[in-house]
Amino acid sequence: MQGRCPWCGTDPLYVAYHDAEWGVPLHDPRALWEALTLECFQAGLSWITVLRKREAFRARLDGFDPARIARWGEAEIAAALGDPGIIRHRGKIEAAVTGARAYLALEARGGFAPFVWRHAEGARPSGPPATIADVPARTAASEALAKALKAAGFKFCGPTTVYAFMQAAGLVNDHLASCPRRGAVALLA
Repeated sequence: MQGRCPWCGTDPLYVAYHDAEWGVPLHDPRALWEALTLECFQAGLSWITVLRKREAFRARLDGFDPARIARWGEAEIAAALGDPGIIRHRGKIEAAVTGARAYLALEARGGFAPFVWRHAEGARPSGPPATIADVPARTAASEALAKALKAAGFKFCGPTTVYAFMQAAGLVNDHLASCPRRGAVALLA
């Protein structure tokens, strides 16, 4: 696809992710929670690392079923720490457990998706980015959402991680102006 955002390079997995998923607005609360959880695992790493391990994450994290993960104890955390198919970082695994509990609490209080999407308005106040240099690493909206997520009990979700989540989950359309996916994603908003 000519004009594709250059960050995905030529790796077929990354290209497929860019062309089919990145920036598509997610409204299903569990899909949003999975996306946020994976972004939190990505913190400090490359997204392609997480993308390559996504299926292993889905298997290890009970299909991203928050009700099941919220009940995890030390045995399940230890099993995850021993799984070479995922990112074996105790803090991030424990954050997935506390994030599942926070997700369930937000679902009970009006829904995780509405909680997240309240922060989409004004998430990207300027026009479409012309180059990668025009794409911010964080915004006032990602700072506000990160603060709200932390207050709700989420961890490993600073403003930069949250902005990457907002991009991936379609809360903001950061496909470059020249990218053919920009218009397609905009139609889905």
